[in-house]
Amino acid sequence: MTPARWLLTAAALCAAAAGFYLARQIDRGGPQLASGTWFPQAHAVGAFELEDLSGHPFTQQDLAGTPTLVFFGFTHCPDVCPTTLVKLAQIRQQAALAQLRVLFVTVDPQRDTPQALSQYVHAFDPHFEGLTGEPAAIGALAKHFGVAVNRVELPGGDYTMDHSAVVFLLNAEAQVVAIFTPPFEVKSFVADLHTAAPYLQSSRH
Repeated sequence: MTPARWLLTAAALCAAAAGFYLARQIDRGGPQLASGTWFPQAHAVGAFELEDLSGHPFTQQDLAGTPTLVFFGFTHCPDVCPTTLVKLAQIRQQAALAQLRVLFVTVDPQRDTPQALSQYVHAFDPHFEGLTGEPAAIGALAKHFGVAVNRVELPGGDYTMDHSAVVFLLNAEAQVVAIFTPPFEVKSFVADLHTAAPYLQSSRH
């Protein structure tokens, strides 16, 4: 074998080895989701303090320990929120993943007291949880998640809230690891949760 041909052969072997290694690294980097997007790097939620459905303080530490689906909305939402919550109820039940939590964060704390929020979310699923609190704290949390929120004044002094209709998946370390955008298809969403399940207990997967 001539030196030139030997160098070409060695280069090809190195390229093949590098390609195999890269493929293994990509495969280890996270699950391949059909309806959602898995982030290459998990994002910590950061510090916050809101109120749960009982009026007790709820902080980022309370998110740790179990995987969570987070959705921002409000109880006076005419269509997007109830449609999404119906599907999340179906997804939670069909996924049948131990300790999977669904958390609804209001973007309308002026009207969504803990009592009003409790009645609303439990109408969809008695296991759903909800958060409300000071407008500034909710605004900061929504901004951290990248959720756009805008109050729209209506005739007669009423108002509505425009907001991003996305669902976030958090792992058991209270880190955002994936995002799902509408339209939400229950079957594929459930399949994605099963695919992601082994990755939700630790950010080191």
